[in-house]
Amino acid sequence: MASSPVESPTSGPSTVSDAIGSRSLVGCYTSRIWRTLRDRLPSLNSSLLAKMSHIFRRGTPAHRHCRRRSGLPLPLHSSATMSSSIAARASRASIMLEDIMEYVLCNLHNVQKSLHFWQSRAEGTNARKIYFMIFERGPLAFIDGAYEMISRLGPGGAPFQHLSHAASNTISHKIASLTILRRCLADFLAQVYLEVNKYGGTLIEDADKSLPFVLLSINSLFVKLEASISQAHELLVVHNSDKSSVDQNGSYILHFEKIPEVDLEISQWTETNIRDTTDLIYQNIQRLESYLSFILSTCQKPKRLTLYWLHYTCGAVGLSLCSVWLLRHSSLTGSSDIDNWICEAKESATGFLKDHVEQPLISIRDELFETFRRRHKGVMEIEEVQLTADSLHRMLLAFCEQTKGRKLPENIPDQEMLEMVMARYEKEVMHPLQNLLSGELARAMLIQIQKLKLDLETAMLELNQILKANEINFAILAALPAFFLSLLLLVLVRAWVIQDKGAEGRGRVARRKRRLLVVEVEKRLVQFQTCMDEGKEDDARCLYGLVLCSLDHLYKAVESHAKETGEWISLRQDIVDLAKPDLKTIYKLTVTSRMGRMYDCLLPSSKRQ
Repeated sequence: MASSPVESPTSGPSTVSDAIGSRSLVGCYTSRIWRTLRDRLPSLNSSLLAKMSHIFRRGTPAHRHCRRRSGLPLPLHSSATMSSSIAARASRASIMLEDIMEYVLCNLHNVQKSLHFWQSRAEGTNARKIYFMIFERGPLAFIDGAYEMISRLGPGGAPFQHLSHAASNTISHKIASLTILRRCLADFLAQVYLEVNKYGGTLIEDADKSLPFVLLSINSLFVKLEASISQAHELLVVHNSDKSSVDQNGSYILHFEKIPEVDLEISQWTETNIRDTTDLIYQNIQRLESYLSFILSTCQKPKRLTLYWLHYTCGAVGLSLCSVWLLRHSSLTGSSDIDNWICEAKESATGFLKDHVEQPLISIRDELFETFRRRHKGVMEIEEVQLTADSLHRMLLAFCEQTKGRKLPENIPDQEMLEMVMARYEKEVMHPLQNLLSGELARAMLIQIQKLKLDLETAMLELNQILKANEINFAILAALPAFFLSLLLLVLVRAWVIQDKGAEGRGRVARRKRRLLVVEVEKRLVQFQTCMDEGKEDDARCLYGLVLCSLDHLYKAVESHAKETGEWISLRQDIVDLAKPDLKTIYKLTVTSRMGRMYDCLLPSSKRQ
């Protein structure tokens, strides 16, 4: 059997601190013991042994990073004609590459989140920076800041200027460290993705030949990452005036294990060689994890408990005072005040519910049922109006027949007879006193009064019909205040239960964040093309890594929403196209423009149909 191309993990010089170095040695020795035991037991080369190996590998420190969830997929294309051994190797390689991608993306997201926090603090005023130095760094920093201010209160001390200057130096140093770290991780991410894109097809179709090339390429990328981080640290030491903070971050030097140069062709690699190289890569991931954890522990965004420790402290003090006050008035100390207050509050709440909720609802209910019971009754009925109309018709007919001296037809219109009455009335009114006693003036006036009565009854009948038709509307109008109050409570409960969780939420804030992610991708694509045109390949590769990071964030944010609307297949393909390094930037910008206009999960709330 050929010798392994990987040297022992313990052969290299240790450059880490004692605690982290001992933990790494324990992981390396346990991994080697497991491999030796597995090699000594060939008869147990079964699925059970494979499962035990997977469980062991998952429990080692090298795999204690966030497991890969659905995110930006790797540019791999599976084939249905592969043998089982080739498929197993390809699957193992894809799992390793996915672990590397997910780990780098996870840490890159954390770095960007912390960087945005410190940039927002850097844009604040001097008073805001002083407030941060004293009240948002924990109780120990509060004591140190207060002591520093008191000690500089003398003439020429300028305590506020000193705190402002210290805050500016601290924030600028953290921004510089995180910016360098983001650049290194983005460059490493871009190179890994490009290598996967380079060997993606052959890795699936011919895993025996391409897998060693992929492993060697990934290992060389770790070596480049080590060199770039070391160089960046040296630049940070040169350009930073606060040497103590830089030396604190530089006490842990990153060092990866390297594959030694041996005379072994790729075609001669055995399963043991591939397994050992894979374990070495996972050990490098572990070392990178330890290094990033150490760096981020000094530069990351403070925890919520640290930022708002003063609020929590005041709340705890207030709660303690309230508890002491309640204890004094409780039955535990022989006082009945709390029991009396509870009884009074119960009576007040019961009275309020009865007077302002129960009684109005009962009144509305009774009014509604009473409205339906009295619906056939009214102030004026149509039969009464018809009687008045018939009486007026007979009076007009008799008056006209008497004044004309001839028989009139029964179907003569009332309007025509009214014209005759008015003509006679105008003649009679010329001599009112004489005609009132011996003429037809009084009779004509009584006919006009009957006509006025008919008009009033007709109007009351129409009004009664309008009131009957709107009784239910008035009842509903009386219930509107309670309805609006219930609706307001429902909206508040819904807003409390369904809260926006970043760009993956369902509200308008989450929708706005998803649109900003598309804008961020488009902006970085333009910057990438600008660097390519200017020949800045290193900057362009870094920007390409940031594009991949933004696409991964967008992929996770829109997946569930696009699946609900049936747009996921098309949207997923657009995101994958944006990540392809071979497509032209002009086409990618066209895709981002289409995404912002067409997909429902990316549209503004005002334009949704």
